[in-house]
Amino acid sequence: MNGLTRGIAGLMMIFLFGTGCRAQKQKAPADEVMYHVFQRSFYDANGDQHGDLKGLKEKLGYLQELGITSILMTPLYESVYYHNYYSSNFDKIDPRYGSMKDYTDLVKEIHKRGMKIYMDMETQYVTEDHQWYKESLNNPASKFSDYILYDDKAQSKPSSIVYNITELKGYDGTVRKITTVNLNSKAVHDYNFKLFKFWLDPNGDGKFDDGVDGYRLDHMMDDLDNKKRLSNLFTTFWVPLIHKLKQVNPKITIMAEQANWGSYGIDYLEKAAVDRVFAFRIQQAIPSFNKEKIAAYADTTFSRTPANKQQIVFVENHDIARFATVVKQNPGKERVGAALNLLIGGVPSIYYGQEIGMLGDTWFGKYGGITDANEIPSREAFEWYKRAEGKGMTFWYKNSGPWWDTSTVKSNDGISYEEQKSDPGSLWNFYRHLTGLRKENPAFINGVYATLQNDNKDVYTFSRGQGKEKVIVAVNLSDREQQFNVENAGAGKLNQRSGAGTAKLNSGKLTAGIPAYGLQVWRIEN
Repeated sequence: MNGLTRGIAGLMMIFLFGTGCRAQKQKAPADEVMYHVFQRSFYDANGDQHGDLKGLKEKLGYLQELGITSILMTPLYESVYYHNYYSSNFDKIDPRYGSMKDYTDLVKEIHKRGMKIYMDMETQYVTEDHQWYKESLNNPASKFSDYILYDDKAQSKPSSIVYNITELKGYDGTVRKITTVNLNSKAVHDYNFKLFKFWLDPNGDGKFDDGVDGYRLDHMMDDLDNKKRLSNLFTTFWVPLIHKLKQVNPKITIMAEQANWGSYGIDYLEKAAVDRVFAFRIQQAIPSFNKEKIAAYADTTFSRTPANKQQIVFVENHDIARFATVVKQNPGKERVGAALNLLIGGVPSIYYGQEIGMLGDTWFGKYGGITDANEIPSREAFEWYKRAEGKGMTFWYKNSGPWWDTSTVKSNDGISYEEQKSDPGSLWNFYRHLTGLRKENPAFINGVYATLQNDNKDVYTFSRGQGKEKVIVAVNLSDREQQFNVENAGAGKLNQRSGAGTAKLNSGKLTAGIPAYGLQVWRIEN
């Protein structure tokens, strides 16, 4: 649901890229770097300024160049809202995105490239346009009466959704009533299985080349919206659904967005049959640049995660302010966020545009109370070009309100793929460097996280280890050069994989210096 300047970037890359990335002899295990795309704002293939499925297909090469291996889409189903949550018809693709053929062409091409694709689903709510709502309202005899949660026997009062919302205003002035689906209904259970199963194998041939590789379950709860009316859902709804879907395709991955963002999500991993949750506590800690806070949340997150389950680590998503806005475009801090996002552990997720430092806040209530316009600033058009125009730009929200008047998509500001691709000191190239580090160092993929204590309050050090593979990472959280010592770094020879400067390892003690907002990575070799 829903001050340094950029001018130091080139200097920073001297130490960030100083040693280069040397290839390893052994074959690295399969990595996953996920790209969370808000597809309406990514790339437009047909000229209507709405990002679409053909546009996403056109840009798969871009994603692979960046080092992406999987894509997480926001919902595809029909809705009156631009974000496609709160559906009017789960069985239809929003026509602005394209046709069913466009979808299967995209998925097949993704799989041909060795990539994966995940679909975001939220089937707990519908709008007044949905057949279940229209036909059951004031009609207890309707065959859909059991599909909607009502507050009265006459079915004149559809139950509210989260935060007791009964209607939502769209950025374009559209207002629709919204209600909760009755997840206790057997008919709803059966419908959800058929719906989810369809997207796993649209043509039903059992090959899965045209189907999604898994789902993100939006706003998943055991007691939906804490109302005590749809409770114990892990046991009665989600676990049976997930088990049946895995009988169709055992290889799918199920990701849960825990509704409580203060949660580590461990109960979901232990009780709800999901494979992954989102590492909200790490996301909340990183912008603090507080070493102890980041380490504490990372320790708890990874130590409590059950074996064979995963945390999705991120610094941005479609519901929160962009990281570059949070850190006020400080280029050093942007790189620290990138390094922790990609290296600290779990499955990293990059929100579209994060890799070029796109800006955008979220303004709850700023644009006239509860409206989907509040999040438009963090869901703007991906910036492909130096000038804020060109083929494929997705200005679907153009001239629609004050969010357009305050748009952060500007020409000639350094925030675009065109401007950054050829600049070795750019944020985009730093992200490529980080995805390269992952590919070349298997410890970053499945290696166990451990905080390493050091004697400097501004330097965060940790290790990732897997069998004989071990890497040590140091990140300077400050704007000044720092010296530090790690007493129990382990035994072996230091092979520097990123960064520059002197470092030595004697009798298990690592001694090093690190530039302002610097990253250093060493592989420990015996």
